[in-house]
Amino acid sequence: MRVHTNSNQLPVFRNAVVTIGTFDGVHTGHRQIINQLKEEARAVDGETVIITFHPHPRKIVSSKQIFILTTLPEKIALLDKLGIDHLVVVPFDEHFADQSAEAYVHDFLIEKFHPRVVIIGYDHRFGKGRQGDYHMMEEYAKKFGFELREIPEHVLNNAAVSSTRTREALLGGNLADANKYLGYAYFFEGIVTEGNKLGRTIGYPTANIHINDNEKLVPANGVYAVLVTLVSTAENFGGMMNIGVRPTLNGTKRTIEVNIFNFDRDIYGDTIKIFVEQYLRAEIKFSGLEALKEQLAKDKEAALATLQGFT
Repeated sequence: MRVHTNSNQLPVFRNAVVTIGTFDGVHTGHRQIINQLKEEARAVDGETVIITFHPHPRKIVSSKQIFILTTLPEKIALLDKLGIDHLVVVPFDEHFADQSAEAYVHDFLIEKFHPRVVIIGYDHRFGKGRQGDYHMMEEYAKKFGFELREIPEHVLNNAAVSSTRTREALLGGNLADANKYLGYAYFFEGIVTEGNKLGRTIGYPTANIHINDNEKLVPANGVYAVLVTLVSTAENFGGMMNIGVRPTLNGTKRTIEVNIFNFDRDIYGDTIKIFVEQYLRAEIKFSGLEALKEQLAKDKEAALATLQGFT
């Protein structure tokens, strides 16, 4: 897959079959759309082209905090696995959002992509004030000689529902449903930072994780079975992760801590990737460190059972 970040320097696509969207999460609903894109491309001997935006459009047009399922590099990696020919990442800013629907179609879509086929949802809106719609796109299709395909309503609804439900499931501690909607284990990357090193005194040393992108959605507080990848070496390990404020220690700051099984190395400053495989339990306050230690032994046993075959 070729990734293009400058829409003013695009190649001449062969019979471009284009679809447009944020594709946050690249989940099972999105993959139905991508399958339709690939089928249409095969029918016209064309190239598949996905147009996406960065940052998320809602960050520009809305004042609400945005939490994303996938950062741009993560989205690129997931789409690359699906056999797309071209991904065009368009900077979404106030100037882009302010263009008219006519300019969006003519100056952006037609002039830059010369599409053979455009695939969009029946409720697709575009241009300033969301004034453009599917019917307007139909008129442009006739005028400029490209074919317009509608994403079926049930597929489109599935994609929209999957994004919303995935976020709600992750924030609600319902990891099983979130991973089902995604079609893979939810993951994030972070840098290992120094903590208070209390874990090692009770036999469970932890790597404290700092996520660089503050828009990346962090799952609900609790204890999870995880797979850990050291990005620098691509080594994989099993582990258990706690997200929360560490109430047994009277903590107030939310942290992400991972106990990596069968691991004893200094990885401060390294980047690790966490695949969140299963929710084990809620974060609770114990009577003291000894009670916490006893529970951690049970948590490790549960995590190892979950990760059997992975570790």
